[in-house]
Amino acid sequence: MSPKRIHSSLVLEDGSIYKGYAFGKTKSIAGEVVFNTGMVGYPESLTDPSYAGEILVLTYPLMGNYGVPRQGNGHDLDSPFESAKIQIQGLVVSDHAMQYSHWNAVRTLDDWLRESGIPGLYGIDTRMLTMQLREKGTMLGKILASGEDIPFHDPNADNLVATVSVNAPVTYAGGSRKVVIVDCGCKTTIVRSVVERGATVVRVPWNYDLANEVFDGLIISNGPGDPKQCQETVAIVKQVIRRDKPILGICLGNQILALASGADTYKLKYGHRSQNQPCREEGTLRCYITSQNHGYAVRHETLSDEWKPWFINANDGTNEGIRHRTRPLMSVQFHPEAAPGPYDTGHLFDQFLSLL
Repeated sequence: MSPKRIHSSLVLEDGSIYKGYAFGKTKSIAGEVVFNTGMVGYPESLTDPSYAGEILVLTYPLMGNYGVPRQGNGHDLDSPFESAKIQIQGLVVSDHAMQYSHWNAVRTLDDWLRESGIPGLYGIDTRMLTMQLREKGTMLGKILASGEDIPFHDPNADNLVATVSVNAPVTYAGGSRKVVIVDCGCKTTIVRSVVERGATVVRVPWNYDLANEVFDGLIISNGPGDPKQCQETVAIVKQVIRRDKPILGICLGNQILALASGADTYKLKYGHRSQNQPCREEGTLRCYITSQNHGYAVRHETLSDEWKPWFINANDGTNEGIRHRTRPLMSVQFHPEAAPGPYDTGHLFDQFLSLL
């Protein structure tokens, strides 16, 4: 006997209503509605801190058919997830699998969401919803379950980074070279990518004072929301730039490094969230397929003469990375660690570590 279906709906700020059914935790939530076009990788995406505050729409029609692997513990680098918990506000899919098939899976997507207190919505036309978001731009929305109404809320008005960063430094032993990662919502795989290459990582809070810290290089991690909410991080990065230490920014880190250099950032119409974004490396004939998750970008025309665009998105011409012309300062808007997605740009970690 199939379980009784509970009616639920997604309401957008323009008045659009998508009616479907609840799964996961039955409750009402509000956030920013964004879409991801990846076919696989939902365990990594749902635990990516860059999705904090967002209602995530997955465009691939069937989700959950390979289940959910066993949860890691805290900052365990062997964890199959990108953080210790689900980070999204809510999940919207066309359909979800009631049963799964995978050797490493221990529960269904439905069970995982319910145990984590995250509401889901299924049974709607996610491709029509995605077309609406693409044409009109990202919108605020709310999942309404059991007749409970709540107000809209813009998560980008909050300092989301402060909610997902570590509260105190965490050290991962890996080698003689020491890399500090400013945790703005750092994915586990970023830490693992550095440790596996023979460096010790010290992961510090987003507003941690580095004035007295001894290290060989700095990574500014990914994270959620508007980079202009992170003025304390920008000020810290300015100090490190004056110390002439190698710096690598990733995702939000690209925007923070740009702000620290004096450039500007802006919000994209609907962002880049997928594992198939083509990025062209300036000055070469190379184009890489990259994994991305961001709603803001750098205005590369505001870069000073000391800086130059490094990567450009081949789809829409937006900035995907910057670098200093003479100093070891660089950043990318995409995720070289992938998780999920292609590993085509993993060599950028090697390039950064070679500068230490």
